Amino acid sequence: MPKAQFSPDIFNPDCHLCPRLSQFLDTVKAEHPQYHCRPVEPFGIKHPGLLIVGLAPGKHGANATGRPFTGDHAGVILYETLHKFGFSNQPESTARDDSLKLKNCRITNAVKCLPPENKPTGGEIKTCNPYLAAELAGLKKGAVILALGGIAHKAVISALGLKQAEHPFGHGLRYPLPGGQQLLTSYHCSRYNTQTRRLTTPMFEQIFRDIQRMLDKGKH
Repeated sequence: MPKAQFSPDIFNPDCHLCPRLSQFLDTVKAEHPQYHCRPVEPFGIKHPGLLIVGLAPGKHGANATGRPFTGDHAGVILYETLHKFGFSNQPESTARDDSLKLKNCRITNAVKCLPPENKPTGGEIKTCNPYLAAELAGLKKGAVILALGGIAHKAVISALGLKQAEHPFGHGLRYPLPGGQQLLTSYHCSRYNTQTRRLTTPMFEQIFRDIQRMLDKGKH
């Protein structure tokens, strides 16, 4: 396995703090020996203007490949959109060793390990939250945090020590943050949300237009 790019405060490739998740990873590894089946490291540059926070690795996506949003439906949509708006050098993410590079962007997850049925418990989200808190603490002033889905949004609010009631989740909402960053929310680009048209391509692309404007404004 490649050496971790990020500090242990942000990411620990050997973390076993959640017994249920560790046991589940062992089970999936036995079924799929070629899969990554470990905590999934954040992907992208260390000091990004845009930090995207997802929920957790997908079983046959990031858990298999070892890269966030790589190998599943949500990743196809996310990376195509990132490329369209200038945040990556190519529209597809296929494997950890492909030639994909992110530009001014990093992708992470609220929970770094695959949970059963893609549903981490509240305790598991809380246990993993210090990693996210350390990652958020390193963001520069003017950065934009994009939370994909309600759980990711709540994890960000918790990691920042803010009140959930004052920062409800809703698609396209914006919140200024104490450190000079901004939080933007979006429905998750999951297969369910896109197939039911809860999240459409124009809706998702509008989020990235907003991000571009927010980042451009932060330069001045």
